Amino acid sequence: MDKIAALSEILEHNPVDAFARYGLAIALTAAGNTDQALTEYTTLLEQTPDYVPAYQMSAQTLIRLGRTAEAVTRLQSGIQVAERTGNSHAQSEMQAMLDDVTR
Repeated sequence: MDKIAALSEILEHNPVDAFARYGLAIALTAAGNTDQALTEYTTLLEQTPDYVPAYQMSAQTLIRLGRTAEAVTRLQSGIQVAERTGNSHAQSEMQAMLDDVTR
């Protein structure tokens, strides 16, 4: 069974498993299924809004797709969550990404 199938099966049994959903989004991105990956990131953030890495990775995906306005919105939200949850490393990385795309 491949990674996407395995993670999808985990999510069938536990749809709110944030780690599995994040892993699925990463695997979908790696496989070139970026629209599906973005859907998984969005679902993850709706279910677990404090999952900071999902903001950063989904913003990177949006940037690669040229969807800059959406990436900016995602980064701004992620920066706020990272600040609120005390994740200064992710906050600074997302701020640098935001600065790069808004220049």
